[in-house]
Amino acid sequence: MDDPPEIPAAALAPKSATRSRLTSAGAWRTAIVSGLGGAMAILILAGAGDLVHAPLLIAPFGASCVLVFALPQSPLAQPRNVIGGHLISAAVGLATYALLGAHPWSFAIGVGAAIAAMQNTGTVHPPAGADPVVVILAKAGWLFLLSPVLVGTLAIVAVALVYHRWGSGRAYPSKD
Repeated sequence: MDDPPEIPAAALAPKSATRSRLTSAGAWRTAIVSGLGGAMAILILAGAGDLVHAPLLIAPFGASCVLVFALPQSPLAQPRNVIGGHLISAAVGLATYALLGAHPWSFAIGVGAAIAAMQNTGTVHPPAGADPVVVILAKAGWLFLLSPVLVGTLAIVAVALVYHRWGSGRAYPSKD
């Protein structure tokens, strides 16, 4: 008895909504507009940091830009979450470092406590969960809350407000 003809694996794979979206012109336009917004926010922070000779960037801000510019309607991307989440998480990281120093368990306690604090205050912003790690690795002091955290998050939100209003055509912050 002959074996049935072999069907290529690609033919068996379901056509996903994501795959078809990625091929549409509208999806490409939205993706490019989102990327340009994030790039603009980071460029402004990096440029301003150079001008004032102070670091205004931390790695989690790149992830914040993903949410704010690609998913501006997400509850996690709203100004309260971006600013509050970063401030709370950085403060938790600073307190953890001040009390416990830099040890493997300090990182774990800092991130865990930051998650709990964001959740309890209604300011969950996933990129901010990395702030305690950044704070402890940098051995940062309390001024870290002002710069780069407060200055940086205010700048990201301000750029997003302007960019979405006049550039992307998407509502930000969400009206929900």
